[in-house]
Amino acid sequence: MNGVILVNIGFGNMVSANRVVAIVSPESAPIKRTISEARADGKLIDATYGRRTRAVIITDSGHVVLSAVQPETVAGRLQVQQRGGEIEE
Repeated sequence: MNGVILVNIGFGNMVSANRVVAIVSPESAPIKRTISEARADGKLIDATYGRRTRAVIITDSGHVVLSAVQPETVAGRLQVQQRGGEIEE
Protein backbone atom coordinates (compact mmCIF):
# COMPACT_ATOMS: atom_id res chain seq x y z
CA MET A 1 0.00 0.00 0.00
CA ASN A 2 1.46 3.36 -1.05
CA GLY A 3 -1.26 5.59 0.38
CA VAL A 4 -0.77 8.52 2.69
CA ILE A 5 -0.30 7.54 6.32
CA LEU A 6 -1.82 10.11 8.69
CA VAL A 7 -0.90 10.47 12.35
CA ASN A 8 -3.23 12.05 14.92
CA ILE A 9 -1.46 14.99 16.60
CA GLY A 10 -4.35 15.85 18.89
CA PHE A 11 -7.90 17.20 18.68
CA GLY A 12 -8.56 15.24 15.50
CA ASN A 13 -5.75 16.96 13.60
CA MET A 14 -3.56 14.83 11.38
CA VAL A 15 -0.16 15.15 9.78
CA SER A 16 1.33 13.03 7.01
CA ALA A 17 3.73 10.52 8.58
CA ASN A 18 5.83 10.44 5.40
CA ARG A 19 6.60 14.17 5.69
CA VAL A 20 7.72 14.25 9.34
CA VAL A 21 11.42 14.97 9.80
CA ALA A 22 11.49 15.61 13.56
CA ILE A 23 9.27 15.72 16.64
CA VAL A 24 10.86 17.89 19.33
CA SER A 25 10.09 19.69 22.58
CA PRO A 26 9.48 23.45 22.29
CA GLU A 27 11.67 24.34 25.28
CA SER A 28 15.05 25.11 23.69
CA ALA A 29 16.05 28.46 22.24
CA PRO A 30 16.83 27.05 18.76
CA ILE A 31 13.36 25.49 18.52
CA LYS A 32 11.74 28.73 19.70
CA ARG A 33 13.70 30.51 16.96
CA THR A 34 12.55 27.92 14.41
CA ILE A 35 8.93 28.56 15.45
CA SER A 36 9.39 32.33 15.09
CA GLU A 37 10.98 31.96 11.65
CA ALA A 38 8.18 29.64 10.49
CA ARG A 39 5.58 32.14 11.72
CA ALA A 40 7.32 34.95 9.80
CA ASP A 41 7.53 32.79 6.64
CA GLY A 42 3.88 31.71 6.83
CA LYS A 43 4.87 28.07 7.43
CA LEU A 44 3.60 27.69 10.99
CA ILE A 45 0.55 25.53 11.66
CA ASP A 46 -0.84 25.87 15.18
CA ALA A 47 -2.87 22.78 16.06
CA THR A 48 -2.89 23.40 19.82
CA TYR A 49 -6.41 24.85 20.03
CA GLY A 50 -5.11 27.48 22.44
CA ARG A 51 -3.45 25.00 24.76
CA ARG A 52 0.19 24.84 25.74
CA THR A 53 2.55 23.67 22.99
CA ARG A 54 4.15 20.38 23.99
CA ALA A 55 5.47 19.09 20.67
CA VAL A 56 6.89 20.78 17.61
CA ILE A 57 6.68 18.74 14.42
CA ILE A 58 9.02 19.71 11.61
CA THR A 59 8.23 18.52 8.09
CA ASP A 60 10.37 18.04 5.00
CA SER A 61 8.58 20.97 3.34
CA GLY A 62 9.80 23.35 6.07
CA HIS A 63 6.40 23.61 7.74
CA VAL A 64 6.36 23.65 11.53
CA VAL A 65 3.33 22.16 13.28
CA LEU A 66 2.57 22.90 16.94
CA SER A 67 0.77 20.23 18.95
CA ALA A 68 -0.58 20.11 22.50
CA VAL A 69 0.33 16.41 22.71
CA GLN A 70 3.64 15.23 24.22
CA PRO A 71 6.41 14.42 21.69
CA GLU A 72 6.60 10.84 23.03
CA THR A 73 2.89 10.36 22.38
CA VAL A 74 3.13 11.65 18.81
CA ALA A 75 6.20 9.47 18.17
CA GLY A 76 4.38 6.42 19.56
CA ARG A 77 1.40 7.06 17.30
CA LEU A 78 3.75 7.51 14.35
CA GLN A 79 5.42 4.15 15.04
CA VAL A 80 2.08 2.38 15.33
CA GLN A 81 0.87 3.89 12.03
CA GLN A 82 4.09 2.98 10.23
CA ARG A 83 3.99 -0.60 11.54
CA GLY A 84 0.39 -0.82 10.36
CA GLY A 85 1.46 0.40 6.94
CA GLU A 86 4.29 -2.14 6.76
CA ILE A 87 1.97 -5.01 7.71
CA GLU A 88 -0.47 -4.11 4.91
CA GLU A 89 2.20 -4.06 2.19
